Amino acid sequence: MALKKAMIIVERANEEETIEVLFNPNEYSIEASNNFAWRKMPGLSTPIAQFINGEAATLTMDLFFDTYESGTDVRDHTSKVSGLLDIDKDLHAPPVARFVWGSLDFKGVVEKVSQRYTMFLDSGTPVRAVLNVRFRRWQSIKEQFQEIPRQSSDRTKQKTLKQGEQLWMIAEEEYEDPGLWRGIARANGIDNPRLLEAGRPLIIPPLE
Repeated sequence: MALKKAMIIVERANEEETIEVLFNPNEYSIEASNNFAWRKMPGLSTPIAQFINGEAATLTMDLFFDTYESGTDVRDHTSKVSGLLDIDKDLHAPPVARFVWGSLDFKGVVEKVSQRYTMFLDSGTPVRAVLNVRFRRWQSIKEQFQEIPRQSSDRTKQKTLKQGEQLWMIAEEEYEDPGLWRGIARANGIDNPRLLEAGRPLIIPPLE
């Protein structure tokens, strides 16, 4: 069976870029956590926990790079990984990247890169490096709403239409996708979204 190579797929504004991982990691760790408020109640032996929110999961690993045999600068490879911390000129933020290896497909942003160079040519050119890389999971609002089962009726929102506001603008604000305005139109019996009056109450349905 052929060895499956790990890769980092970077989501740019208009294209995807694949960064080659020279050697698969020996191990990786995934950490997830939740935040709770602990309230002490008179007469109770333990405090009452109230869920606040979840923390984004992190993926951490060491990536090994070695270019000794080719005699090239190992930073030609490591800089592509550390460069994921830089702000993309089109996105105005660091890019989202997926670490893909076998059944693991972790989508996030690179939060930290620690570089350690361990071997050099006589010229001082580094040819071996270990990068400790930490990804933090990234999900859009739309992806999070679709992932979490929301069956209770209180997930439906209500809002009042503002002057000059359009349904696509509300869909962008609520779902991060202006193309989902039709669901709002259906929920409110709107046949012509261009004929809307300010002050009209609207129902904002949850994402299906």
